[in-house]
Amino acid sequence: MTVDREYDLEGQIAQWRAYVHRRRELHHTDADELEDHLRSRIGELTEGGLRDDEAFLIAVKRMGSLDELSREFAREHSERLWKQLVLPGEPDAPAATRSRRELYVMVLCAAVAALAVKAPAVFGLDLTDDAGFYARNASLFALPALAGYFAWQRRIRPRVIAVLAALFALGALAANAYPLADDSQSVVLTAIHLPLALWLVVGVAYAGGDWRSDRRRMDFIRFTGEWLIYFALLELGGGVLTAFTAGTFQAIGLDAEGFIQSWLLPCGAVAAVVVSAWLVEAKQSVIENMAPVLTRVFTPLFTAALLAFLVAVVWTTSGIDVERDVLILFDLLLVVVLGLLLYAISARAPGARPGLFDRLQLALVVSALIIDVLVLVAIAGRITEWGVTPNKAAALGENLVLLANLAWSAWLFLGFVRGRRPFAALDRWQTRYVVVYAAWVWAVVLVFPLVFGFA
Repeated sequence: MTVDREYDLEGQIAQWRAYVHRRRELHHTDADELEDHLRSRIGELTEGGLRDDEAFLIAVKRMGSLDELSREFAREHSERLWKQLVLPGEPDAPAATRSRRELYVMVLCAAVAALAVKAPAVFGLDLTDDAGFYARNASLFALPALAGYFAWQRRIRPRVIAVLAALFALGALAANAYPLADDSQSVVLTAIHLPLALWLVVGVAYAGGDWRSDRRRMDFIRFTGEWLIYFALLELGGGVLTAFTAGTFQAIGLDAEGFIQSWLLPCGAVAAVVVSAWLVEAKQSVIENMAPVLTRVFTPLFTAALLAFLVAVVWTTSGIDVERDVLILFDLLLVVVLGLLLYAISARAPGARPGLFDRLQLALVVSALIIDVLVLVAIAGRITEWGVTPNKAAALGENLVLLANLAWSAWLFLGFVRGRRPFAALDRWQTRYVVVYAAWVWAVVLVFPLVFGFA
């Protein structure tokens, strides 16, 4: 019996140590130190008369959570976190080899994307003179290369690769086979919605083909938030690089504007799509909580802004303008609110009790829901008065899709805050609603041009 208890204890310690090893803030030497500390505490407790399993649980609890331990070690060895941003971890031959391979594959995929954006020039298309073509096809230059990177990284089955290739081919067909004039509304709708449709195709590659898994969908949602942050940072850095390049060459009498506009900006932009994804994957355990942290900061600010807007609407009794730019602004606002909700959900412990931040999020969702209703009323009135156009139909559909999501999210959130529904229901609703978004954006790309005669 003693042998069995000792065997169980060693298994528990092994599982605990494996969990410790998944934290990059803690090195192998730290894990050894913590395990020695854990064993000594277990020994003291068992000498006091406790069973092995009881001693293990109490010792782990007294040591504190791994989050606290990670923060403690990070404070003591702060240089580690900075080094991990640009250096690999401890020497590990298989991991180091795979890391180098991923770097090489990433560089290759980024180069493919950069070459793709210049390939139309072979057929006489210019970025300035043929802006409509490039606007329609912008996502087709970078996202297939990004999907290829994930297909290699996830070791995706050939059948899934074939599905991905077919979806990208369908997107290319919709963008180029339809007779869309450069000044048509359908071109604008395609330029906006095709990147969203193909980004969800990238999500299938990111999930390794297991798109039906709620967990993998939520992982892709987390990845999207982190990718946006890295991409924005790279674009800001690229802007500084561009300014310095132009200034330094001008100082010696050379005009680099042509090179910058024709090569540096387009190639750098599409390559940054792949590089940002690689950075998220490579450094996610070091700074993986950037999106949730920003969510904590901006949720109160957006809640205050939306409530102030609603008060202003009631005070002035003014309706909402439904011009295209205004509609895009409101749709982006609702998408940002939805993003704040998603990233708060992704970072929340499912078993935690509702708190002040949850009530604040409920207020944010309800405010966005009311604004969405006001926008829908304004759009419906404009359509009744002036008729249907592709822009108005798309705005109406998008706001209806957002309305359904926000309405049910508010209901689930209210049930959670009141203690009548589990938080997992809200998580499942958001991940499964991704299918609705995918269906809508593909409908706008494939069906709208046909319905509205390519106008």
